[in-house]
Amino acid sequence: MTATMDRTGKSTGIAERLAELLSPLVGGELPVRLTAWDGSAAGPVDAPKVTLHSANVLRRLLWNPGELGAAQAYVLGELDVEGDLGDALTHVWKVSAERGLGSISPSPSVILAAVKAARSLGVFGRPLPPPVSQARVKGRLHSMSRDRAAIGHHYDLSNDFYSLILDNNMAYSSGYWTSDAPEYTLEDSQKDKLDLVCRKIGLDRAREQRLLDVGCGWGSLSVHAAREYGAHVVGVTISAEQKAFVDARVRSLGLEDQVEIRLQDYREIPDGPYDAVASIEMGEHVGEDNYPTYVKALHDNVIEGGRVLIQQMSRTGAHPGGGPFIESFIAPDMYMRSVGRTVAMIEEGGLEVRDVQALREHYVRTVDAWIETFESNLDRVVELVGMEVARVWRLYLVGGGMAFRDGRMGVDQILSVRPSCLR
Repeated sequence: MTATMDRTGKSTGIAERLAELLSPLVGGELPVRLTAWDGSAAGPVDAPKVTLHSANVLRRLLWNPGELGAAQAYVLGELDVEGDLGDALTHVWKVSAERGLGSISPSPSVILAAVKAARSLGVFGRPLPPPVSQARVKGRLHSMSRDRAAIGHHYDLSNDFYSLILDNNMAYSSGYWTSDAPEYTLEDSQKDKLDLVCRKIGLDRAREQRLLDVGCGWGSLSVHAAREYGAHVVGVTISAEQKAFVDARVRSLGLEDQVEIRLQDYREIPDGPYDAVASIEMGEHVGEDNYPTYVKALHDNVIEGGRVLIQQMSRTGAHPGGGPFIESFIAPDMYMRSVGRTVAMIEEGGLEVRDVQALREHYVRTVDAWIETFESNLDRVVELVGMEVARVWRLYLVGGGMAFRDGRMGVDQILSVRPSCLR
């Protein structure tokens, strides 16, 4: 069906019907210019332009209302946004905040109208299959096997893929931007972040220190600490792709005697204590119930008086996992909380917190740089992982950058020490 009569007898297209149906839910006029698959359009002509290419969009939204259904449709190309995705999402967020849409819930009459409209448009039916790129993890929450599957979903896309987004050292965490000079790059900000971490945990080339890098990623900290500070480093990861990358880099740099990378869970480290421990943006993945176990692992693997640095994202309000899209497509089982609560949990685990440094604005700049690199390499990204995964990552990067920009998320370096026993 492409058109019906409204109450006045005037012929209306699908877009106009959707605008009328959505009006109670969006507090009035549509915040976007909506074009439906029948060519009809509704909404302000100067608003961001959204095109629904298929009735599948509506079926997805019926079964997964809101963010998840819209994200599924976007990554599959059933829904398109014209122009800059970040500008469009910013506009929708602004309108939502101005109208207080978070407090609106559909009335029974609106729900009934939605069901009737779905039937008349031929979109009422069983749920459609989710996108292939949507995560599928099973088993007990934060069991070692499920954690491996969740991490593998995100990090094992391939090292070649991540090289099209990250800097040359493959640092997948917030940089530390110390200059506004045009020649200052993402790679410079990551080096400055690594130096900041190494200084805080007290690495000194004059001493033969052992560093444990928990959740070492692609080894940017492990390699930097060995090359620049003379540390002997053990890095642990549960991503096979990451271990393969770091092993090759360590061999190419001749650091085999200084850096060992293990495919090992943080709960299985057998050979502490180390002189210092660092864990960069890994604590978000251990879960709320397991966070005390994570802190205990850091505490037990550092010497008395040794320093532990955790760099970790924070989040306030609803969706500690990051929201339906992030939880379904990017980082299954992730859990974030306020930085204050994380500090309390670290202290409850026996570590003494000495310093907290907020880096939220630095993450905004870091994500902006990742987006620029991603878009400049888009053809290669699509060739490597396909358009669906490319659209997942565009939505992820843009939405994540907005969350840090608008203060819904933060990132902090939390420095602590293991207290010495009283004599």
